This record gives sequence, structure tokens and C-alpha cells, in this order.
Amino acid sequence: MNWKISLVIALLAVVMNTSCGVYSFTGASISADVKTISIPTFYNNAPLGPSNMSITFTEKIRDYYLQNTNLVLVDSDGDLQLEGAISNYTLSPVAVTAAEDDSNIDLTSLTRITIYVDAVYVNTKDDTFDFEKTFSFFIDFDQDRQDLSSNEEEFVDEIFDQIILDIFNSSVANW
Repeated sequence: MNWKISLVIALLAVVMNTSCGVYSFTGASISADVKTISIPTFYNNAPLGPSNMSITFTEKIRDYYLQNTNLVLVDSDGDLQLEGAISNYTLSPVAVTAAEDDSNIDLTSLTRITIYVDAVYVNTKDDTFDFEKTFSFFIDFDQDRQDLSSNEEEFVDEIFDQIILDIFNSSVANW
């Protein structure tokens, strides 16, 4: 009986150590010959929004790739290259609250913040994965309950987290 258990364990070990590429628990599928990534600063070209969006987004996306892959960040000419810009930041009304009487104006109760990021991805080892896309995400907030100036940083961070996840999935997770 012991030799059967040993055989099963040995077979499982062989199967688990054999793969066609490098995979991770994050869903990343990166070829074994890809070692580096370059992510220059994503500049802020948006007319609105916090002034630190460029720094915040660039640091968050670099950190995300470093934490979720085995890639080494290089200044330029990485095996994978990701660059772009924050292209827009909009505030738009989503829901209107009716005024209590005809002498007052209707007000916006829900406002939507939308951020757009243009990204260019180049895989120098396999150009079939290259892309140039615009990614966006939004958050709705109730102006009666949440002040924009007090919560804007939190809203922007949440939007950036989703955009970074979308960029990651489009680039190295091949979704």
C-alpha cells in the first residue's frame, strides 16, 4: 500500500512541476523569456482632478505589476513596455432630486466621477499581445452625504485600482 501512495505523490509532483509557461495565482501568463517591464510616468492630461494623479497612478501601477508578477522594473526598453496618460477626469450628474417646492431648483443627488486612462502596451517577445486602448471606470457618490473635497482621494484611488486591474488583465493575463 505504501508504494502506491508514494507513486501517486511522485506523479503529482511531476505533473505540478511541468508547465507550458509561467503562471501565477493572479492569472498572469508570462512567457519564461520575459524578465523585465518598463513603466514610465503616466502624465496627467486631464483638465480636472487632483494635481497628484500622475504620481499616484504611476506608483500604483508599478507596484501592482511588481507585486503580482516576477518581472523586474527597468527605466526603459523592458521586455514588456507599458506607457500612457490620464486623459480625462469628468464629473457628471447621474440622478436629480426634485426640489421641495416650485420656488427652488432641482439638485443633483448623485454625481459620477469618471477617469479615462490611455495605455499602450508592447510585448517585445510576442507582438500579438500589443495594444493601444483607453480604460475607464467611475464611481457615483451622493453629494448630500459625501463631500467631494473630503473624499476625492479615496474615490480616485478606488477608480485607479479598477483601471489598473483592467490594464493588468489586458496585458499579462490576456483577458
